[in-house]
Amino acid sequence: MCVLTCHYVSRFLLVSLNIDAILAEVTISQRRKKLEAMAGGNGLGDAYKATMTRLRAQKGNKSVLGLSALMWVLNSQEPLLADDLCQALAVEIGSVDLDRNNVPALKTLLSSCLGLVVVEASSSTLRLVHFTLQDHLSNDPTLFRNPHSTIAETCLKYLDFRSIRDLGLEDVKKSAPRIPLLRYASHYWGEHARMGMTENVKLLVWRLLDRFEEHISATVLLLDIDEVRRFEKLQKARGRTGFTALHGVAFLGIVEILPAVLKMKEWDVNARDCCGRTAFIWAAERGNEAMVKMLLERGDINPNEADKYLDQTPLICATLNGHEGVVKILLEREDVNPDMADPCFEGTPLMLAADHGHVGIVQLLLEREDVNPNQELPYSDQSLLCWAAENGYAGVVEMFLGRNDVNPNQADTKYDRAPLSWAAANGHEGVVKMLLGREDVNPNPTDPSYGRTPLSWAAESGHEGVVKMLLKREDINPDQLDTKAGWTALSLAAENGHEGVVKVLLEREDVDPNRVDTDGRTPLSWAACNGHEGVVKILLEQKDVNPNLADTQYGQTPLFLAAKEGHEGVVKMLLKREDINPNQLDTNTSSTALCLAAWTGHEGVVKVLLEREDVNPNLSDTDGQTPLSWAACNGHEGVVKILLEQEDINPNQVDTKYGQTPLLRAAEKGHEGVVKSLLEHNDIHTTIPDFQNQTPLTLALSKGHHGVVRILQGLATSSPTQ
Repeated sequence: MCVLTCHYVSRFLLVSLNIDAILAEVTISQRRKKLEAMAGGNGLGDAYKATMTRLRAQKGNKSVLGLSALMWVLNSQEPLLADDLCQALAVEIGSVDLDRNNVPALKTLLSSCLGLVVVEASSSTLRLVHFTLQDHLSNDPTLFRNPHSTIAETCLKYLDFRSIRDLGLEDVKKSAPRIPLLRYASHYWGEHARMGMTENVKLLVWRLLDRFEEHISATVLLLDIDEVRRFEKLQKARGRTGFTALHGVAFLGIVEILPAVLKMKEWDVNARDCCGRTAFIWAAERGNEAMVKMLLERGDINPNEADKYLDQTPLICATLNGHEGVVKILLEREDVNPDMADPCFEGTPLMLAADHGHVGIVQLLLEREDVNPNQELPYSDQSLLCWAAENGYAGVVEMFLGRNDVNPNQADTKYDRAPLSWAAANGHEGVVKMLLGREDVNPNPTDPSYGRTPLSWAAESGHEGVVKMLLKREDINPDQLDTKAGWTALSLAAENGHEGVVKVLLEREDVDPNRVDTDGRTPLSWAACNGHEGVVKILLEQKDVNPNLADTQYGQTPLFLAAKEGHEGVVKMLLKREDINPNQLDTNTSSTALCLAAWTGHEGVVKVLLEREDVNPNLSDTDGQTPLSWAACNGHEGVVKILLEQEDINPNQVDTKYGQTPLLRAAEKGHEGVVKSLLEHNDIHTTIPDFQNQTPLTLALSKGHHGVVRILQGLATSSPTQ
């Protein structure tokens, strides 16, 4: 460790700054190297030791305060709020209530820690200044003796204070966030007691448990689970929550004291609290396997006893929360019904496990012969096999397929899609391979809702591996049209730009690259329309691809579609073909690709098209609108300038529908920039009227385009002869 680094660390400990802030004086790479060296070498450890020595040597109460704060922050079960720790450090074990004069100020507490503890600004919680300090403090067994018993005593004593015991439901509801330490003590006294059980802790535990049902900490636990619903139940309980010591110990999972609690009195172990739950349900829902086992050893536990308000059994509670170990324990019992439905969620344990993605629990349930594997998920009407196939749970699929009572081709009720269709659409190759390995699986199931095959779904999503698997089957038709939109797998892959899938499909001799869908579009049309240059390139390399094939609905060619959408790269590729016709008209409006590119304002496409000698810039559509007319009408000033640079452009060409020139169109729409650009052209005529005998000036006046009027009037003043 270099001298400079030791200096930085010592300085950071002295002034309570973050390590990263100190090392900001060097470059990022140097900072990283220094931190790594500090974490792995002796320099940082030496700095911590030196700081701890100074901490212990502080005068007055500062040494005890600093060490106590470090102990709490190091051993707390969740990040402590600053107010919680200050309150905890004021608790005196022998007192009957909290002396608020003993609560240290946060500034005093932090200064006593000499920078080893800092406040997280975003959450107001306390943390150690650096992660390496955690290891340093934990590796010194003599530093804090029995920290958990100390914390447990503090929490339990705090809960035993008169001011805390006297709190009511409304007090907690309104001001629990402003009662420091109450929530932490209520939730974690058991965890600390479990790890540090002493005679003093036991005494305090029994004092709390003896009146637990009426104690405010029981209310805090219940409110934190589901504040609205629990509060209503607690209000009805009017102080006696029914949440007894047995319920509390089961909830907190303190197995170590359960035997003693069971001996406290004659319990009705199946009794429900005010929330309608038994102690066994709490243990199952919280996933405490040891607690579940211990309670089941009693002969009077009913393992099927359901929640009073939600009708959820312990098995369902454990399933919903993904507690696989608890589910396994319950399923080993002959008296547990594994197929009992939950009226609230309308599902059996198997359905709920599947719906929540708890694969391990699904497997456990399927091992039971008395579980129905052909159930459908609530709300989605999807079979469990379809669900497993859709999500790629190969192990679960294998278990379903291993059962004689499962139909591998059974489609779900809602979408009529088979398991293979779901697996293929989501690219789950392992599941697809497993399904295709079955002789009784149909590789071409067409779902009625969309008319799509598994190959179609896989191609659309770009799952090349799945497509290859399916194409290996001799009974697969790679050129099959779906029954709804009339798309092939190649069309879908081309539309979505999946180059790998397109290549794989084109390797098949029985795939027609020019096959049209219901809209009359080819795969090349779809790829060109969506700007997928890679796919366009692959298709154009096919000898039998027709680049001029127009769709049957609008008569638009791939070039037309690419120009309309502004895909300059695709337009360039298409124009390289000798057999391309750049002046081909669509059958709907008799527009050219140039006309449409000008109409939509795609300057790059207009430039590329005009580079061709055989492109006529004056070719009009059905209404006699030229590219210049459309660009002027829509205010595409850049396109207008590009067209006006053409030697053979006719800037005064009149359309056959309205009798308007490009200047008239621009004036009518109020496009001042376009008007200026047109007027800069030497051959422009400003007084040509339309069929209504309106000139550019009179039309601009009637439309209220005063800027255009001023431009035209200025021209008339300066050039009266024009």
